[in-house]
Amino acid sequence: MKNILLLFILFLGSALVSFAQNSYDPGLAKQLGADDYGMKKYVIAFLYRGDRITEYSDEERAEFQKGHLANITRLATEGKLVLAGPFFGNEERRGLFFFNVESVAEAESLTESDPSIQAGILKIEMKEWYGPAALPLLLEWQSKIAKEDI
Repeated sequence: MKNILLLFILFLGSALVSFAQNSYDPGLAKQLGADDYGMKKYVIAFLYRGDRITEYSDEERAEFQKGHLANITRLATEGKLVLAGPFFGNEERRGLFFFNVESVAEAESLTESDPSIQAGILKIEMKEWYGPAALPLLLEWQSKIAKEDI
């Protein structure tokens, strides 16, 4: 019985590997900029509480937040930002941006358009990251499950 189970597991495993290998889409890989491993470089921006946050009233910070969210939406629509979100809690570390760009310099230029960063409410630290080239496809799926826009 153990041998039959082992053979079945081996058969199933090889079938899954075969399926995965046969599902390779070279056109999609090229479109997404994938390397042979299906990966590519991104730039992650770590967002931190800015040094000037206490200079603004609650109402002013709320307006900056609206501009911050509008900027995120614009960058996502342009395909430059593939993932963004806040951390839970009210700590120094505020959130992340995953930029679909080639360099830290390009990501930095994109963050200059964010009103909260311009105002010093947020500050950033950048790091290059090697991750799945399919990450930009996540936005399409997210739009299918979100009832409301942010």
